[in-house]
Amino acid sequence: MKNILFAISVFLPFYLHAQLKNEPDTLKYPQHYFRNPLNIPIFLAGNFGECRPGHFHSGVDIKTKGVENQPVHAAADGYISRIKTESGGFGHALYITHPNGYTTLYAHLNDYAPAIEKYLRHEQYKKERWDIDVQLSPSTFPVKKGQQIAWSGNTGASTAPHLHFEIRSTKTEHPLNPEQFGLPIIDKKPPVPTELAVYDLANSIYEQTPQIIALVKKGSVYIPKEDTVKAISDAAGVGLRVNDYMEGSDNTIAFYKARVYLDNKLQTEVTLDDIGYDVTRYVNAYADYKTEEQKDITIQCFFKLPNNQLSRIFTYLNDKQGGLALNDDRPHKARIEVIDDKGNTSTVSFYLKFGGENNSNTKSCANLFKAGQVNNFEQPNVSFTLDETELYDDICFQYSTTPDDKDFSDHYMIHYSYVPVHHYFDLNIKPNSPVPFQLRDKVAMIHSDGKREDGRAATYGNQGWYKASVRNFGTYWLAADTVAPEVRPLQKIEGNMSKAKQITFVAKDAMTSVKKFVGELDGKWLCFEQHNDLFFYKFDEHCPKGKHELVIKATDENDNTKELHYTFTR
Repeated sequence: MKNILFAISVFLPFYLHAQLKNEPDTLKYPQHYFRNPLNIPIFLAGNFGECRPGHFHSGVDIKTKGVENQPVHAAADGYISRIKTESGGFGHALYITHPNGYTTLYAHLNDYAPAIEKYLRHEQYKKERWDIDVQLSPSTFPVKKGQQIAWSGNTGASTAPHLHFEIRSTKTEHPLNPEQFGLPIIDKKPPVPTELAVYDLANSIYEQTPQIIALVKKGSVYIPKEDTVKAISDAAGVGLRVNDYMEGSDNTIAFYKARVYLDNKLQTEVTLDDIGYDVTRYVNAYADYKTEEQKDITIQCFFKLPNNQLSRIFTYLNDKQGGLALNDDRPHKARIEVIDDKGNTSTVSFYLKFGGENNSNTKSCANLFKAGQVNNFEQPNVSFTLDETELYDDICFQYSTTPDDKDFSDHYMIHYSYVPVHHYFDLNIKPNSPVPFQLRDKVAMIHSDGKREDGRAATYGNQGWYKASVRNFGTYWLAADTVAPEVRPLQKIEGNMSKAKQITFVAKDAMTSVKKFVGELDGKWLCFEQHNDLFFYKFDEHCPKGKHELVIKATDENDNTKELHYTFTR
């Protein structure tokens, strides 16, 4: 028994170290079960885990040679379980449920295969709405591996032609990292870290400016120009600005795994896999939101903010939530390993030392908002409540008023826009003077982050307050919204239109958004699709030969409506 215990004590550390080899975790998932959904080699414009505005990227973006209408095929046997169309997001999307416990998603499509397209159109006309989400039984559209299901496109929140492809757990609906399933992807390029960020973890991340230090490659490792980095606190956190690349693509992609060591002891491991849509917005707690807003650079932080509930990607955390303890005045050897999906690895090496002057928590705060607690704010003309989930770290809340006699209210600065809020919350503003009765339902709450303005309808409530659901800090005020959306056709709609393939309108609202766009042909609902500000109808059997009357109505959030009438012949 003594010999056995001795052997365990000797070899266990080597076994544990072997588990941290820089290799992909392919044993977790079936290999080569799913085929390439296209008939062209896979080159990526984006991959799983990239930090996007308000979410982690949930799949891989496969390039389609810069064109639309590449045939899209089922990645494995199964059945089409869901069809969804929306103006943003995934645009035209199909979901296939497979018998091995996974579901694949194909998004930003143009058209579906003819039988699917016919079924969808029937549902849209039955419900008289284009944006639709249909759940299907296994018997409706069974598919075989390699069967064509659609054509690629550029619909939804897409800025260039590509196919967004996901593999999800059918049980949890969590998107998983598709590159861990053995897709035929060639990648021999390691990640490229460009900047190191060092934070004071004794202070809120929003009440400091991190040290951002350029990295240079020396031999096989990346190092800062100064060999030793001095931290301003004995509780330090580190992050990296880092991109990955692959052959055949100029696009940046994300790494798969990162590890932080201090004095050769593992402190943090981040693994970008299995991120549910219910927690994807915590990307704003993982990436440095303030630095992103102020400097337009993405720093991925290898420590966990106090109210960050995204625990799954932190596959190892020390007892300081990833913080590095610098309890003496000596330099500590630090190392960060960044590994991509194919096991290509880059290493950042440096020394980290406490500078000896701990400046943390010296700033007094008159109005401290605590993360993980309910925070109320009440002023004579402004009030709101943030529940305990809204803030990721403490903030020293700031508020100011700028008088305004043109709008219905003064302009109220509700803290800084570089601090994220997790959910929507109700913001209440009282006008400076009573709003005329006929305009009570024509009030918009306008928001500015200093770069752009946007608005939403505000509802009239008790004692003259107006309320809107918002999800950002910044400056807010109330204004009258009495102007209908701007609607204009992109082609002449009159006379003989037998050669036209579609009718397209631009519809947008100056103050809020277009809440509803309806087209009626001879008194019957007509299926206009939406892509951003464009609304278009492709001529089909719903517009037969003959003379027709077309009526277009566009309505904004405050029910201001623009109506247009046209007569044409097919």
